[in-house]
Formats: sequence, structure tokens, C-alpha cells
Amino acid sequence: MKKLVYILFFVIIEQVSFAQQLPLYSQYLYNKFLINPAVAGSDGYTSLNLTARKQWLGLSGSPQTFSFSVQTRFLKHRAFVKPVKNNKTVFRPENDARVGLGASVFSNQSGLIQRTGFQVAYAYHIWLQRMTQLSLGLSFTGTYFRINTKQLSLEDQNDPLLNDNLRRGIFIPDVTFGAYLLNHQYNIGFSVNQLLAASVKIGNDAYSNYKLYRHYYIFGSYSFEKGKDIELRPALLIMMSEQQNPVVSPLVEFGLNYIYNQSFWAGLSYRTSGAIIANVGVKYKTMFIGYAVDFTLQEIQRITYGTHEINIAWKFGDSARRYRWLDRY
Repeated sequence: MKKLVYILFFVIIEQVSFAQQLPLYSQYLYNKFLINPAVAGSDGYTSLNLTARKQWLGLSGSPQTFSFSVQTRFLKHRAFVKPVKNNKTVFRPENDARVGLGASVFSNQSGLIQRTGFQVAYAYHIWLQRMTQLSLGLSFTGTYFRINTKQLSLEDQNDPLLNDNLRRGIFIPDVTFGAYLLNHQYNIGFSVNQLLAASVKIGNDAYSNYKLYRHYYIFGSYSFEKGKDIELRPALLIMMSEQQNPVVSPLVEFGLNYIYNQSFWAGLSYRTSGAIIANVGVKYKTMFIGYAVDFTLQEIQRITYGTHEINIAWKFGDSARRYRWLDRY
């Protein structure tokens, strides 16, 4: 039994140190703040967002993630659409509405390893020519790692595994940087998570090389308007991790989303790790509700019910002060 536990522990450590060190999100397109701090306040709304994700439903000890985030933008004056030269109409944003703030708390459990933490983000939004916005963001993150000893059953209760730092809990501070380019037709983002690549002092020589590796995210989408109420939006996400030098092979996700009247959306994506993701969502007043399910193409699908994710958001401030055209569902 003891040997089995150690084998399981090594498997989990290997998973967490690479593929599962940061959780995946299937609906990142509708809450990009989860992977990029520069998004905070970029659309001018005050937003609350709740995400719950269960990976490989039906498999004991499979990863599960919960997160709650809030973001806003400080606006001092109204911004209007005004006629200018040659009777053309352009958007004239106020220069002093540049600061965005965001915060989030999260909990992720993968096997025996549990991580709980928070993020506080600052974003600065710069208006480029006409209707394009460049945002730069920086966030401080704090993550608390611990092993769930309630799921352990060891013959020797004095085993060193029960007395190391990971059992008592480890707090690790880090920093995330992001850049975000936004237009009424397209958006492009880049971020580096766990920028400091802090080492985790578990307290056992066997895990002395365990650290938080940098994760890189590149995403983008483009909107094709088909008539007054219909919009098609292809999207691309590239994820990379520094387990070794150079950066390992990236994980790529690409798909297509259908949006009707900014009130209903549905999409289909493919992830190169071997998964097909379907998502659907609706808007009711200030509330946005989205649901996604991942169908893995690997053998594990035979013993699970897929991966399920629910996203609920509230957006406030739908007035002339807000830049409604910037980033829409």
C-alpha cells in the first residue's frame, strides 16, 4: 500500500509540474482575464465571473477548478460618438479612462495536490489610432500548495511524507505579465504566467528540482459580421510551458463560434492534445451563462463522462460611458 501511494504521488507531481501546473479553461474566450491580466477593465464594464470546471467526470481524483473574478475600469467622463471631418462618425474616447483593475481567487485540485490562491491585477489602456486599444497588465499572484493527507493511507504514520513542507503547506508568490490589442473586429493577446518561475521548497531531496515553470499564452479571434445580428468568430489559442529549455511543444486550440444578436452563442473547437470542445451560452439581461463539454479522443474517455465547465458572468455599466463595441459575447 505504501509503495502504491508513493507511485501515485510521483505521478501526480509529474502531472502538476507540467501539463496540469495551471488549469485549462474551455471558455477562455468569454473571460480572457483568467489567462491575461491586461484584459482587466478593457471593455469598460464592471464584470463578475464565476467558473467551475470538472475534468474527467467519474474518475476519482481527477482535476477540478473553481475561480471567481471581478474587474472594472475607472471612467471619469462620458465618451460619445461625434461627427468629424467629411461627416464621418468615429469614436472619441476620453484619455483619462485608462486604468483597469481586477482580482480573482481560485482553487484547483489534481489528485493529492491542492492549490488555492489569489490574483490582483493592474492594467493600463492606451488608445491607438481610431478604434484600436492597446492594454498592458501586470498581476501579483499568491498560491498556497498542500497535499491532501486525508486521502493518504500509510503503514508508517511517521513517514517523512507526512511531515514535509508540502503537507504543512507552501505559499508561493509570483507575477504575471500580459499585453492585449483590441479592436471592434479582432483581438490579440499575449501573456507570461509564473514569470518568476519560483522554486517550491517541498523539503525532500527527491523533489528538489520541482518549480513553477513559466507558461506562455497567445490568443486571438476575428469577427465576421453576417447581416445585422449574426456574427462568426474563429479563435486560436496557443499554450506553451518551460519544463526544459527550450520551450516544449505548444498546445494549440482552434475553433469557430456562432453568435446571434449578442444574446446566444455556440461553438466547436479542437485541442491538439486530443480533445473536441463544444460550448453554448445565453444572455439574460446582465447575466451571461455558458456551458462547455470536452470530449477527449484518448483511451481515458472510455471510463469518464468527459470534462464539464460552467461559466456565469454579470456585466454592469451598459451605458454611454462604456465601450460596448470593444469586446462582446
